[in-house]
Amino acid sequence: MNRQKKNKAPLFSFKNIVIDFVRITGGLPMLLILRPKKRFASEKAKQKLRGGALIIANHTDFVDPVYLMSAFWYRRHHFIASEEVMDSKAGGFLRACGCIRIDRNNVTMNTLRKITDKLKQGEIVSMFPQGRISSGGDEGASFKSGMVLMAIRSGAPIVPVYIKPKKSFFSRLHVVVGERVSVTELYGERPTFAQIDAAARLLYEREEQLKNLVD
Repeated sequence: MNRQKKNKAPLFSFKNIVIDFVRITGGLPMLLILRPKKRFASEKAKQKLRGGALIIANHTDFVDPVYLMSAFWYRRHHFIASEEVMDSKAGGFLRACGCIRIDRNNVTMNTLRKITDKLKQGEIVSMFPQGRISSGGDEGASFKSGMVLMAIRSGAPIVPVYIKPKKSFFSRLHVVVGERVSVTELYGERPTFAQIDAAARLLYEREEQLKNLVD
């Protein structure tokens, strides 16, 4: 059994009072506006997320975090955000909302520790491995092996998600959820560099498959 599955994050905590307030007060209106339609890659993918998990998704819109939260409204998200975003005027609010700052060109051990600690505590950490908004093309080159390392260190599964690009904010949201991938179950707790790269390629292939399930 994965060691992180023993931990379960509380539905509400004073430590996360801002993110929980935003999630609770903003969640229902977003559900009504976006009317998220979720499709699943399999019966296993339909299972609700319990315990820590690393959610990865494509990135085509600056409001993708809102879309992702709407798709998993029942869980608290800690988003990984770039230095540029965290240093912006919204940085203070984003930190209060549980966002984790990362330098994508030089990921430090301290950053990895913060992320893995959240996962071990039973929290959801969400990220967009592309690192930037993309209108399409070859997204596979942007997938980072760093996300695999985070999953290995925490024992948490990785959940691939595909968000269908929307024509407007008010058009219906379509999200496809894939089966969770446990890197440690596939390669053990000490995979080789080649196995880490193989896991990253597998996740990219899974997301490509999810695209075909969108109406």
